[in-house]
Amino acid sequence: MKHLFVLILGAIFIAGGLTANAQNVWSLQKCISYALENNIQIKQQQLNTQFYENQVSQAKANRLPNLNVQFGNDNSFGRSLTYLNTYENVNSSSITGGAGTSFTIFDGFALSNTIDKQELDFQATLKDMQKAKDDIMLNIAGMYLEILFAEELELVSEAQLDVTKQQINRTQQLVDAGSLAKGALLEIEAQLAREELQLVNEKNRVQLSYLSLFQMLELPIAESFKIEKPVLPEIRAGFAMNNSIDVYNNALNVRPEIQAAQLRVKSAEKDLEIAKGNHYPSLSFNANYYNLYNNKYTDRTGEDIAFSDQLKNNGRSSLGLTLAIPIFNRFQVKYGISNATLQISDYQYRLQTASNTLRKEIEQAYTNALASLNRYISSEKAVESMVEAFRYVEEKFNVGMVNSVEYNLQKNQLTVAQSQLLQAKYEYIFRTKILDFYNGVPIEL
Repeated sequence: MKHLFVLILGAIFIAGGLTANAQNVWSLQKCISYALENNIQIKQQQLNTQFYENQVSQAKANRLPNLNVQFGNDNSFGRSLTYLNTYENVNSSSITGGAGTSFTIFDGFALSNTIDKQELDFQATLKDMQKAKDDIMLNIAGMYLEILFAEELELVSEAQLDVTKQQINRTQQLVDAGSLAKGALLEIEAQLAREELQLVNEKNRVQLSYLSLFQMLELPIAESFKIEKPVLPEIRAGFAMNNSIDVYNNALNVRPEIQAAQLRVKSAEKDLEIAKGNHYPSLSFNANYYNLYNNKYTDRTGEDIAFSDQLKNNGRSSLGLTLAIPIFNRFQVKYGISNATLQISDYQYRLQTASNTLRKEIEQAYTNALASLNRYISSEKAVESMVEAFRYVEEKFNVGMVNSVEYNLQKNQLTVAQSQLLQAKYEYIFRTKILDFYNGVPIEL
């Protein structure tokens, strides 16, 4: 009784958060859209893609010439160089300024290969974000179907409870008429108590499933809703499913985790090209301008030289090319190429691992879908047989030909069969949705 009391309180507490917004109904697509817009992991992945997008922009900008301007102030005490290129014991103050620019003409194709590499990395992160979205969509769909399953189990329990209540009324009449012993009535009433507890458990399962969905959506229970009951596809014998091999072959071309792994292999190949480029000489162009003013500069007559005259006379500029030829760099190029080659092999193994994981997931989903379809067909036949068997036992019980123990046993077997039928139904629907999803079909109910 204490356990039952706790369960009832739990159901009332959770249901209280749902009552205020019971009229608010969300479809599966609305749940998915809300999750994709508000999920923190998706937002973090978006930040990651923006980072790699910036890396692409920076790699492209590295082809442009740079331009820097600098100014300085220098105070000299004691002997210092004069404007006439002699030394005097005089304190002076000077202001210097200049500008410089440079850009790379050739660097062994490192710039172009770096741009290609960063672009590949950026595309890979976009695929990572799509994979994260896909995982969320599958999780939401799974929880959505779990709620539908729990609600149908609740309906089954309610229907069974109604049958038991009706049977109590009939049994009471038979006991009052002296056709049945009172023990039969007590046994049916005990069955009613067990079914009431089962109904409480089913209601709790529904509410806890909703709570799991709300938490998955990062949605406070105060903003709760009821899910929409879609028209589910009909399940029938002989229903053709996509072969797992065909689904896998198609998934290799559309699944984002495979595409991301392929892009990272290509990115590693660009790293190898960059490492090989270090064998080549590099050529760069540079240009500079410099000027200064000194407050103690004088001409041959001892007159101070004006600021404008000093800027005109002291300015100098330069243009030049710099050619750097690698001769020996402590084997950095050699080991850089070796490490880049190893990195390619590592990413190829990661691609193979992702492909193997995808194949296993599809094979598992296909096997589970096929098993649940067969289980559904068998359960459907079992339920049909048990409904008829229960009707027959009920008629015999009403005339005293079977006792209450046999009646309750048959009724419990019918309830178990109905539950197994529902479980197989939702398992099949979810697994086939996974197969369709791997095949590039959006999740819809």
